[in-house]
Amino acid sequence: MAKLLSVNVGMPKDVAWQGRTVHTGVWKYPVTGPRMARRLNIDGDGQGDLGGHGGEQRAVLVYQLDSYRHWRRHFGRDLDYGQFGENLTVDGLPDDEVCIGDRYRIGEAEFEVTQPRVTCYRVGMRMGEPELPALLVSHHRPGFYLRVVAEGRVRAGDPITRTRSGPHALTVAEADALLYLPGRDPARLRAATDILALSPGWQGSFRDLLAGASAAEPAWAGFRPLHVTRVVPETETVSSIYLSAPDGSPLPAASAGQYLTFRLPGAVRSYSLSSVPDGGYRVSVKREGAASAYLTGVRPGAILEVAAPRGDFVLTDGTEPVVLVSAGIGVTPVLAMLHQLAAQGSDREIWWLHGAREPREHAMAAEAHALLASLPHAREHVFYSATTGRLDEAVLTALAVPADASAYVCGPAAFMADMREALTARGLTRVHTELFGVLPSLNPGVTGVPARPPHQPAEVGTGPLVTFARSGVSTPSGTGSLLELAEACDVPARWSCRTGVCHNCVTPLLSGEITYSPAPLEPPAEGQVLICCARPGTDVVLDM
Repeated sequence: MAKLLSVNVGMPKDVAWQGRTVHTGVWKYPVTGPRMARRLNIDGDGQGDLGGHGGEQRAVLVYQLDSYRHWRRHFGRDLDYGQFGENLTVDGLPDDEVCIGDRYRIGEAEFEVTQPRVTCYRVGMRMGEPELPALLVSHHRPGFYLRVVAEGRVRAGDPITRTRSGPHALTVAEADALLYLPGRDPARLRAATDILALSPGWQGSFRDLLAGASAAEPAWAGFRPLHVTRVVPETETVSSIYLSAPDGSPLPAASAGQYLTFRLPGAVRSYSLSSVPDGGYRVSVKREGAASAYLTGVRPGAILEVAAPRGDFVLTDGTEPVVLVSAGIGVTPVLAMLHQLAAQGSDREIWWLHGAREPREHAMAAEAHALLASLPHAREHVFYSATTGRLDEAVLTALAVPADASAYVCGPAAFMADMREALTARGLTRVHTELFGVLPSLNPGVTGVPARPPHQPAEVGTGPLVTFARSGVSTPSGTGSLLELAEACDVPARWSCRTGVCHNCVTPLLSGEITYSPAPLEPPAEGQVLICCARPGTDVVLDM
C-alpha cells in the first residue's frame, strides 16, 4: 500500500538569483505531527507565484520516493524530502500509474489529481541544477498536483488509499508528455480535454494543440523585397502603403489581423495589415517617429525589405457574434477583419466600436462604413473623445454587447486593458487583444527588474548582431542565450523554465540562424525560436 513519508511546508521568501530577486515558495522542509490540508494549501505552507502554482487546482504538490532514488543516482548526491518543492513525499503513486482524476484518501483528507507539475526554473534553482525542469519531463518524473476535495489532517506514516479512478486512464506521465514532448496522439489529446478534473490551464493548452494553435510556418524566411505600388493619404498623419511582388506574382495569402515587419534605414518596425487586396498587401501607418515618417514618405516604385505576415491575432471562423473594438490607428487589424467578413458575405452579428479624437483624425472611416453597410447584421458605433465622448466601460454596458460574442481589441495598451476588463465584466470569455510595440513580460516570481525602457547592455559583446525589433534595440551578442541578452537590455521577455521545455519564451525569428544549448525537448515551429536556450549563429532579428 502507498504511504505518506513526509509532510513538507515552507512560506515564500525572497532569494537572490542572477542579480535579481525571486519571490518563491520552493523551499519546503519536513514537519512533525499532523498538519491540516485545506482548500488552498497545507497549514504553514504558501506559494510565491500564484500564477503558476497554488490555487484550488494546485493546492498540494506530490513527489515520490522512487523518483528521489532515481535522482540520487543521477546526480550522485543525497537529497532530503521537500527538496523538489513537494508538500507530500510518498512511497508509491508513480507518475506512470497515477491518472488525472484519481482520488486518494490520506489521513482525514481526500484529494484529487489535477495535473502534472508545472515546468518551472525555480526547482532547478532550489537544487542548483538549472537543467532540472527539462530533466523532469524527459525522464518522465514530473510529480503531480492535488486538489483538496475534503479538508482534514495528514501526517507522515498515513496510508494512501485510492477512492476513485479518473476517466480515460490518462496517467500523469502521459499528460506531461502530451503537453511537452513531440509525437502527440490526437485521440489522447481529445480524451484529455474530456477530463473534468484536469486543471483549466492544461485543458486550454490541449485544446490549443488540437486546434493547431501553434504558429504556422511563415510564407518566406527572413526579409524579401516588395514593391510599393500606391501610397494613399488617409488623414493628415496616416497613409496607406500598397505592396506587391516586384515580378508581379501574387503574394502568399495572409490572415486578417496579421502584421508585416519592415527593415527600414536604422530601424526594424512592425505594422498591421489593414487589408489584403488580391495578390498584394496594404499597411496603414501613422506618422509619429523617424521609422514611420520614412515609411509614409516612400513613393510608388520604391522597394522595401519585408518579412512574411505573422501574428495570431486573427479572426476565427464561427457563428457567434463578432465585436471589433479599436482606438486610433489600432483600427488597422480589425479593419482587415471587417474586409474578410464582408468578402465572405457573413451573416454573423457584427459590432463595430471605434474611438478617435475627432473626425479628421478618424482614418478610413468611409471605408469601414461602406463595409458595414454591406453586411446584413452589422452595428456601427463611433466615439469622438473631443466632442461626443470616449469609448469606455460605461458605453459598453449601455450598448449591451452580447456576452456570447468573440471580441477583437486593438489600440493603446491602457485602452486595451480597460476594454478587456469591461468586456469580461459583460460576461465575454473570448476577448483577443493585439499590442504593437513591446509585449508585456512574463517573468514568474522575479522582482527587482528595472522599470526603464530597453537600452544597450552595460557590457557589449562581440558576437553576431541581435535586433529586438519591437524594442528598437540592436546590439552584438555575448556568450549567453538570447534571453540573457534581452534581460541585459531590459527588453521585456516571456519565460518560465529557461531550459527549452515550456515554450513560454517562443518568439518569431524574423531573420537569421540560431543554435540551441541545451537542445529543447521539442523544437518550435519554423520561423520561431525558444530564446531561453538559443544563441545566434548569424545576425538575427527577433520580434520582441
